[in-house]
Amino acid sequence: MKLTEDKRSEQARNEQPGTTRAVGVLVDAYGTGNFLPAAFARLEVDVVHVQSSREPIARMQPWERSHYVDALVYEPDGSTERALEKLDAAFVIPGQEPGVQLADLLSEAIGVRSNGTAYSEARRNKYRMIEAVAAAGLRTAAQLTTGDAEEAVAWAERHGHWPCVAKPLASASTDGVFICRDAGQLRAAFPAILGTETVFNFANTEVLVQSYLRGTEYIVDTVSVDGHAFVAGVWQYEKQLLANGKPIYNRDILVDPDSAEAKALIAYTRAMLAAVRIDNGPAHSELIITEDGPALVEVGARVNGHLHPAFHDLAIGANTADLTALAYVRPEDFLSRYGDGVYTKQQPAVVYNTPTELDGEVVSVDEELVQAIRNLPSVVDISVKRRAGDRIVPTHDLLTSPLRIFLTAADQATVDADFRFIESVREQVFRVRPIGGEA
Repeated sequence: MKLTEDKRSEQARNEQPGTTRAVGVLVDAYGTGNFLPAAFARLEVDVVHVQSSREPIARMQPWERSHYVDALVYEPDGSTERALEKLDAAFVIPGQEPGVQLADLLSEAIGVRSNGTAYSEARRNKYRMIEAVAAAGLRTAAQLTTGDAEEAVAWAERHGHWPCVAKPLASASTDGVFICRDAGQLRAAFPAILGTETVFNFANTEVLVQSYLRGTEYIVDTVSVDGHAFVAGVWQYEKQLLANGKPIYNRDILVDPDSAEAKALIAYTRAMLAAVRIDNGPAHSELIITEDGPALVEVGARVNGHLHPAFHDLAIGANTADLTALAYVRPEDFLSRYGDGVYTKQQPAVVYNTPTELDGEVVSVDEELVQAIRNLPSVVDISVKRRAGDRIVPTHDLLTSPLRIFLTAADQATVDADFRFIESVREQVFRVRPIGGEA
């Protein structure tokens, strides 16, 4: 079966909100948070959007105003809480990473299902996150947070932590992540992080330095109600390390949940979620299986950035947008159908984030080639992230990957053949003019 669009989402968008429908709240529903309104609409629930910052976050895919019955900008004077109480909001959840702490605050304040604020910082600040997980007796990296490059070098030298990882305390999409193999590379990472802003427009005033976890990296996606987590997918990252020490992701590959690797990751993830108190709602966890077993890279209390409901429905028979809606609207139904369960791999699946070496202004997109990719047997959808007039740069993180393709089919050979074709033509999708030059 091949789906090119989510018909249920289209139907939900065309529904007119009724006066008796329940209302919930999404905070900062950027990016894949855009799939959540339709999921709630399918359960006959309307949503209001709360934006945590005065201005939208420009580096993230915007949230779509037409999906909401109302939209608010958070005010710290208590007026937002009063407005939500007046709405009789049934839930408050983050749509994406920047909304996690505010959703914790608002949900706790108005007395609806919540992860609470006691561990809220540990769900965003990566240093606090690892500290909480280590305190629970789980395997983690060693770490230091500092604004002083020489202190970081001394720490790495003293403990033999070469290579080590330097990154912002609270960003995403591999933004500002450097793998440093010596003191020179670690020193160079500091000015590249300090004084800049994260993808969420927060200033980087310190650098998180961690021991390097050797091994294969994975995603574990979950949705929980009262600590009962359904595992909604385990994916293996296929990564490439650039010459500048920055890692980029090529493919996310669906893993058999009965494999030894998946079982170890799932057991660790359940214990880790308890450690950071993600008892309710979605979580997107990134872990590495080291020679000693799984260890946490980081966890976000929100849906995966590669969420695509139609794709996930084909590959695993469920998706975290609909699971999240069910968890908050009909929690008993969620618990009886999914609580403490694990997905089934229905067919092979891959998410391909294409790298590029192109650098300049996009003059045009080869729409015929895009359509040819879209027509491949295993391709569910393709997201073209650059348009004519946009700047395209060599890939150095997930945000600078210009294409995302979702592939799934009944047999692995079809997925592999389609991937090889896309890999061979990906640089032909964009016609680029060097900045200041001619096409």
